[in-house]
Order: sequence, then C-alpha cells, then structure tokens
Amino acid sequence: MQKKLSLKNKIVLVILLLLFFKIDASAQEQKSPFWSHVRIGGGIGLSFGSGFFSGTLAPSAVYEFNEKFSAGLGLTGTYNTSKDFYKSSIIGGSILGLYNVIPQLQLSAEFEEVYVNRKYDSSVVLEDESYGNPALFLGAGFHQQNVTFGMRYDVLYDVKRSIYASPFVPFVRIYF
Repeated sequence: MQKKLSLKNKIVLVILLLLFFKIDASAQEQKSPFWSHVRIGGGIGLSFGSGFFSGTLAPSAVYEFNEKFSAGLGLTGTYNTSKDFYKSSIIGGSILGLYNVIPQLQLSAEFEEVYVNRKYDSSVVLEDESYGNPALFLGAGFHQQNVTFGMRYDVLYDVKRSIYASPFVPFVRIYF
C-alpha cells in the first residue's frame, strides 16, 4: 500500500531539501584558515629538437606565513631522450623559502635533491649512471601578483654531475 504525500507535506519536504543543500553549500564555501594561506603552482617544461626530447612536470605548494615570507615543498620529474645516445629519468623534491623584500623583489632559497637514472645506447662507450644530485639555489626575481621570474644560482654546482648546464638557472614561478 502506497501513501501519497499531501501538498503540504510535499512543500515541507522541498523546503527541507533546499535548506539542506543551502547548509551543505555554505559549509563547503568556508575554508579553514590554514588552506586560505596555501598557494599551489609549479612548472611544466617541454623541449625537443633533432632527435631530442625532454619533458618535466614540477608541482609545488607554498604556505604564506605573511605578506613577506612563504615556504613550501616541491616535486619534480623529468624524462629525457636523445636518439642513439641516451635515455634518462630524473625524480626528486625540494624545500623552498621565499622572501619579498619589497612587493616587486622576491629572494629565494631552495634545496633540491634529485635522483638521476641515465641509460646509454649500446653503441655509446659509456656506462649507465644512477646517482643522487643535490643543489642549493639562491635566487632573486621580479614579483608581480602570482608570477615571479628571475635567476637562481646553484652554490653546490658540480659540472660532472649536475643536471643543469650551468650554475645559473633562469626561472618562472606561478602560484595560485
């Protein structure tokens, strides 16, 4: 036996449902104080040429302690291949500190540790390599809203082991 809802009961049910969805939507709009200070960003890189390909994905997040100082963590993953020469994968992470001297000038310090796995083509007379490589970058950049671009310098640079061609590395940071 089915009971039919009266018009009055249907109206009450609709009002209760709308009220429930309103309360649920309001609860989702409120962010905790912690998450309102977190900025998400990172980098994506693609490079290719005659027989060469490189792809990088490097997400990161920083916590803004105040308008001058932020600190955070980053991950990085890169895949490189050079036809008839080598293939490599690079995986690692970093700890980052940012300081805004003035709103337009941002100083940074970043410790990065990556693990490099490089396999050479059988025709190349080099042994495959697997090693860790640390880098300590000190940098300065022009900061405007969510974007900073500048130059950083690796004080631990090792010409034989570094994944970078030079201790000077340009950068662009974007955080939302």
